[in-house]
Amino acid sequence: MRKLFAEFFGTYWLVFGGCGSALFAAGIPNLGIGFMGVSLAFGLTVLTMAYAVGHISGGHFNPSVSFGLWASGRFSGKDLLPYIISQCLGGIAAAGTLLFILTGKGVVIDNTKAGAFATNGYGAFSPDGYSMTSAFAAEFVLTMFFLLIIIGATDKMANGKFAGVAIGLGLTLIHLISIPITNTSVNPARSTSQALFAQGEPLSQLWLFWVAPIAGALVGGFIYKMLLSNKEV
Repeated sequence: MRKLFAEFFGTYWLVFGGCGSALFAAGIPNLGIGFMGVSLAFGLTVLTMAYAVGHISGGHFNPSVSFGLWASGRFSGKDLLPYIISQCLGGIAAAGTLLFILTGKGVVIDNTKAGAFATNGYGAFSPDGYSMTSAFAAEFVLTMFFLLIIIGATDKMANGKFAGVAIGLGLTLIHLISIPITNTSVNPARSTSQALFAQGEPLSQLWLFWVAPIAGALVGGFIYKMLLSNKEV
């Protein structure tokens, strides 16, 4: 239960901090926070939680990461479903908190526009109009490399003290690349939490933000296991 609570709170903080920066701060010109600031916010949420509760649960905070670690042989298959449920519940709780705060300003979610309530999307719901194929490719490749970063940084041959820094910076770079394409998912729990409250087209497009990140994570996990891990250690 300690591990599941750690995953719940870690995912809550990721969604609340990352999506919250997009919803509350990015649209205020005087603050000077654009997509670069939002990218940094997502990286910082992972960095802070990796050191806060990562030693308890492994610091997944993302169903894709759990699948990728399983593929690499670092995580037990019997724990996949409990972890994913905890991650999704944490994300949904955070999205509910964000919506509650927004209602204090009279904000209503307009799910006819790209990025409504920090949702992910493709086609007309891509921030810059990228197609479904482009969105799938971006989410697949970026999640694959995210897993390579995570698995490599936490390898027993690596300097574990800086694993959180590498992972946080990796996620920041991922957001800098893909915010214009899909508003950046690489995390089905984060996508689900926002789409459930936005409803409409963002919810109907949610399938891509489960399939592409998990597929990329599985490939990343298998690549590290088969080609990059030091089996002699």
